[in-house]
Amino acid sequence: MTSFSVPDKTATLFHSGVIWTPTTTTDALLVVDGVVHAVGDDALASAADQKIDLEGGFLMPSFGDGHAHPLFGGLESAGPAVRPCQSIDEIVSAVKEFADANPDQEWIVGASYDGSLAPGGLFDARWLDAAVPDRPVVLRAWDYHTFWVNSVALQRAGITADSPEPVLGEIPRREDGTPLGTLREWGATDLITAVMPALDETVRVAALGTAADYYLARGVTWVQDAWVEPAELDTYLAAVRQGTLRMRFNLAFYADPRHFDAQVTQYAAARDRVQAAGSPLLTAQTVKFFADGVVENETGALLEPYCSGLHSHGMQLWEGNALAEAAKKVDDLGLQIHIHAIGDAAVRQALDAIEYVARQNGPRDRRPVIAHAQLVDDADLGRFAELGVIPNMQPLWAQMDALMTVLTIPRLGAERADRQYRMRTLESSGAALAFGSDWPVSSGAPLDGIAVAVSRCTSEGEPAGGWTPQEVLPIEHALTSYTTAVAYQAFAEENWGRIVPGSSADLVWLDRDPRYLPPSELPALKVRATYLQGTQVYSAAE
Repeated sequence: MTSFSVPDKTATLFHSGVIWTPTTTTDALLVVDGVVHAVGDDALASAADQKIDLEGGFLMPSFGDGHAHPLFGGLESAGPAVRPCQSIDEIVSAVKEFADANPDQEWIVGASYDGSLAPGGLFDARWLDAAVPDRPVVLRAWDYHTFWVNSVALQRAGITADSPEPVLGEIPRREDGTPLGTLREWGATDLITAVMPALDETVRVAALGTAADYYLARGVTWVQDAWVEPAELDTYLAAVRQGTLRMRFNLAFYADPRHFDAQVTQYAAARDRVQAAGSPLLTAQTVKFFADGVVENETGALLEPYCSGLHSHGMQLWEGNALAEAAKKVDDLGLQIHIHAIGDAAVRQALDAIEYVARQNGPRDRRPVIAHAQLVDDADLGRFAELGVIPNMQPLWAQMDALMTVLTIPRLGAERADRQYRMRTLESSGAALAFGSDWPVSSGAPLDGIAVAVSRCTSEGEPAGGWTPQEVLPIEHALTSYTTAVAYQAFAEENWGRIVPGSSADLVWLDRDPRYLPPSELPALKVRATYLQGTQVYSAAE
């Protein structure tokens, strides 16, 4: 891992390929001192210190990820490799192998297992006990809203048959009332994290480097970290001090309804700490709210009940007008509002909160974000554009994969399920549709998500013609949603996300033009190189 630095003034000419700006295409680009200087004939007519032959490839603005959890993603490599496991037995074996290889680790912590592998997403502590009976084991599910733990971890946290149901959480139980081993949402998972030892700062900083390696290799140079607590803030600032921050990050401070009154007094000071660090790669201008949970746990908040009725309408995390009042306090500080809202009731509550803020505080360029927007009621579709709300959506999720067929559709029902992820509808309404991955919940590779956005198909091409094909996006719209639209979300559209004179040369070089490829070939499209401020920060040859 090397630190990022801007070199002395140099002029670099990119030529002999397609350069997508994205308002037009050209065949030459001149970058001077990390900034776009000229395009087209003007670039070819200029002197250059070095020339890069694109070899018929495709150069475009680098991708931005408008909603992700890079530290969580980086930390996955520090625990048992459960992400690729396709059965419960495989997960248990991976945990045992890791525990045997790391006898000095007091706690075995890993992520992210596939929640659809057990009926109802309910995993038993005794399955993990068979692998590690003497140390706590904590595994996060792919959704990061759920833990699967062993019996020792339950004991350390004091979770027993007599434990009450926590506020904003759930402890699934066996018939005799004892805790099963699955914990859902923060009120339950926090019982475990409260007794877990903190990770060493060197491990966390290294995880941030792992995340940068991952993203830069996929052409991503800016990420919205959508869940930052004080420990994560310290990690980012440590990386700045050590000179190891190698890409752009914006931090969104976590807003917990149980502790918000104390948290809100710290946001301005936290932002000031980031500004004082003086890194051009790190900003902190956002606060992240959770309006609900996820459909797969039946904690996503719905206007109509779940089909199974286990949780009726789901879980709204902020009661009454509390979300609106909290959002106003964040807006009072000049910070951006970023709300996780999965179900249609949560989306409506989020829109209502943003409307309240605008009415109370008056007009300004606030660019509020509603992340995910998995299910939006027809009556609320037009409100995104009316209120200037950015829907940040995860295109990879809009497919009929096992998660959808095993967990989601049975909970929503077929008719309601077909109203999910209405990206084309929202974009057509005038909303500024931006994309994110929610990595490590799902792949952080933009091309993986774009492949689904332009097809609504699985990697096997199912279903033929696409699921809800009316929501398919044209390829250039999908590319824009992962570039210029994310830059707009970041208040950075004048700096990056486009290739125009004066913009930062944040670029990705692909080996072929994605606009003319079948969707199934997009995930395999090779990233030849990634550039940040004109400096090559990733090369496929490395």
